[in-house]
Amino acid sequence: MLEHICPCRHSAILASRLFARFRSRYAGAIVRLRKEEEDRESIDIDADEKLTQLSWKRLPKFYLQLSKYRLTGLVVMTAMAGYAIAPESLELGTFAWLSLGTGLCSAAANAINQYIEIPYDSKMSRTKNRVLVRKFITPLHAIGFASVSGLTGVLALATQVNVLTAALGAANIVLYTAAYTPLKRVTILNTWIGAVVGAVPPLMGYAANVGELGLGCLPLFGLLFSWQMVHFNALSWNLKGDYTRGGYKMMAVSDPNLCRRVALRHCLALIPVCVMAPLFGVTTWWFVVDSSVVNAWFAWLGWRFYKRADNRSARRLFQFSLLHLPLIMALMLINKKHWGGQKEEEEDSNVETEFASVAVHM
Repeated sequence: MLEHICPCRHSAILASRLFARFRSRYAGAIVRLRKEEEDRESIDIDADEKLTQLSWKRLPKFYLQLSKYRLTGLVVMTAMAGYAIAPESLELGTFAWLSLGTGLCSAAANAINQYIEIPYDSKMSRTKNRVLVRKFITPLHAIGFASVSGLTGVLALATQVNVLTAALGAANIVLYTAAYTPLKRVTILNTWIGAVVGAVPPLMGYAANVGELGLGCLPLFGLLFSWQMVHFNALSWNLKGDYTRGGYKMMAVSDPNLCRRVALRHCLALIPVCVMAPLFGVTTWWFVVDSSVVNAWFAWLGWRFYKRADNRSARRLFQFSLLHLPLIMALMLINKKHWGGQKEEEEDSNVETEFASVAVHM
């Protein structure tokens, strides 16, 4: 009987010792795992704090992206060109305030546009990495940025330039956000409305220089309007898949034939638009001669796009459009008719006439 009990007791003792050793090792492993988990959590907290700090450091970059800084740069450039090409003399202070105010108005409009289009931008390859889609900043933050930018821009234009220029800037914000943006998903007419929006900045520059909108601003408006119709239709041709996924109504998607016809028409329309410049006293007639070469090549590329209807011809037309606009505006500036200011030239002419009449009477 004892012989049977002793081996059992010995086995129980051995089992209890093994269990105790296993428990101590297991408990130690648990403690180590918990400590490693705590260390990882502390590292994650530090990483989150660094990420938050990094986000604040990157805020200016986010604001630039929210402003669509390349597009805003183009808008400011056309406003500056409108001011420089207008017939009156250049004032650096007014020129600087015009540039700043126009840039802020454009930034506000683009920020509101991105806020409205968050659900649609996420579906498009071209826009899926925008700051609001990636949630780098909140929609409320974006609206706050747009409000401050828009109010500051309009106020700067009204107080430092003139009320007419400020009114044009404010109207363009409303036209871009309340008409063009929502209509992009409703009708292809959005392209024409968008071209009007893009043609307003040179009018702002002209109004900042002259103080009114006369016949001289029509060639600038026509240039920007027709140029955009070519530029955007060529661009949209190679983005048809993106626009389809986003649900946007674009000619390249809804009516490809109309897209090509409109692009060609406005390539050709740029020729008489350039003739309007000397007719309305903005440039000399040499501008027509100089611009004819650039416009002829643009028209040729538009014709190729119309006939071939392929991605390559659309891409070449789009790429040359990026060069066409600055070239034409530079030629307008080079061939500007009134360099000393139209009013000053008229006053000088009146003085010369008076001196001549006095000399005749003497």
